[in-house]
Amino acid sequence: MELRQGDRAILIDCGLFQGSRTLETLNHGAFSFDPGKIEAVVLTHAHIDHCGLLPKLAAQGFEGPIWCTPATSDLLEYMLADAGRIQESEADRRNRRRDRAGENRFEPLYTEEDALRAWRLSRPVGLSEWFDPAPGFRARFWNAGHILGAASAEIEAAGVHMLFSGDLGPENKAFHADPQAPSGLDHIVCEATYGDRAREKFTIEQRRSQLESEIKDALVRGGNLVIPSFALERTQELLLDLARLADANRIPNVPIFVDSPLASRATKVFAAHAAELEDTEGKDIFRHPSIHYVEDVAESVRLNTMSGAIIMAASGMCEAGRIRHHLKHNLFRRDSTVLFVGFQAKGTLGRVLLDGAQRVRISGEDINVRARIRRIDSYSAHADRDELHDWITARRPIAGSLFLDHGEREAVASLRELVQADDPAASIIAPQIGETYALEPGTPARRTQTGRVDMDQLAGPDWQNDYADFITHLKHHLGRIRNERARRDALVQMRRILDGYEEARHRR
Repeated sequence: MELRQGDRAILIDCGLFQGSRTLETLNHGAFSFDPGKIEAVVLTHAHIDHCGLLPKLAAQGFEGPIWCTPATSDLLEYMLADAGRIQESEADRRNRRRDRAGENRFEPLYTEEDALRAWRLSRPVGLSEWFDPAPGFRARFWNAGHILGAASAEIEAAGVHMLFSGDLGPENKAFHADPQAPSGLDHIVCEATYGDRAREKFTIEQRRSQLESEIKDALVRGGNLVIPSFALERTQELLLDLARLADANRIPNVPIFVDSPLASRATKVFAAHAAELEDTEGKDIFRHPSIHYVEDVAESVRLNTMSGAIIMAASGMCEAGRIRHHLKHNLFRRDSTVLFVGFQAKGTLGRVLLDGAQRVRISGEDINVRARIRRIDSYSAHADRDELHDWITARRPIAGSLFLDHGEREAVASLRELVQADDPAASIIAPQIGETYALEPGTPARRTQTGRVDMDQLAGPDWQNDYADFITHLKHHLGRIRNERARRDALVQMRRILDGYEEARHRR
């Protein structure tokens, strides 16, 4: 998000689009501004959807400071470097696919070197400390209760008092105190990730009991328990609970593998900040006899021969990383369980599995889904609808406008309706990408430029999701046709339809 005052501009976060392949193509588009003329970035936290385009920004000319909390700066080194390696490896993998032979080569969005260049621009500043990100701008951070180092950003410029929520954490969040922020502002930008969901409230002990039950049910089947887990925060919360359950002999004595080099590095940052975290008694609780950190690829591959183990791997939405490798080797097993513990965006493999897919396509292979698919919501790092509503209410009075972002269309609409019921005359805006607004003290925001109108289509499942579903079921459907000639006739008809589209395109 760009904030401009005269000829000076700063960014609030600079994140990567995540979701369907079509949505992710937006990452390769040009910035709507000149990166070399951005004077600073105010970064709320180290999740990739908030920081993942910083390397591209730096590679295209940005040289200013990236202001963030000390913990965010520590995490950023590993998060960005890992993102750069993923960009390089994904481009290489696609270029090596036989079905792409002769096509134009993929270029990585950015490299590991670009990522480290961006990290070196980080400037740590503590909570509640005022700083000047650029001439004419004044800012300070407030605890957002979301992940280690996460903050909301209060900014003053040209007499306008603004607050950017970043991502907000829920009540009863491990490690972190509840969110804090000032009240009486001109304009607020608030996230709406779970704006349409009121989750059942769990204490940490209730959450552990729920995890205990899932582990016992999974392991009694004889196979593995595979947990797609975000490397940052979610993995560390799970490790905290697994260690506590193991120490109390509440779960079987089985090996717990953390198969994510990034998660291992992030865990070291958590250990270094243990004195700042709740629930750890100031100790490094991540070193436990049952927990094994998997570093090299060969060790990861050896997990294929395992049964009766707990395997945690990134990414949390199953879109990249080692989790896809473990899903390939466990989804077809009736004795294995896949347990989701985090948000799954539309169009991601994780969402497809949760929605009940019987077959999925992973790295060009069709996989039958016979494993048990489970989900628990008690580990969310995001505030739910009611908690977001309470946070917004506590910020009142809001003299200008409330912007709701960072949520799927239904989530934003639901939260908007709830907040609007408190004050029907309030200015509540659900901005589109590319829209610009004039912000003034004490008056509602005024739109000065329209944005993209196709984001609803881009945010959901795309043609590549449909293609993967079609191709994984094609052989099954053909097998149900009575005889070989009829099957060949069906293929001929499908080819004619595709050829018809091609002919129509040439005619146009």
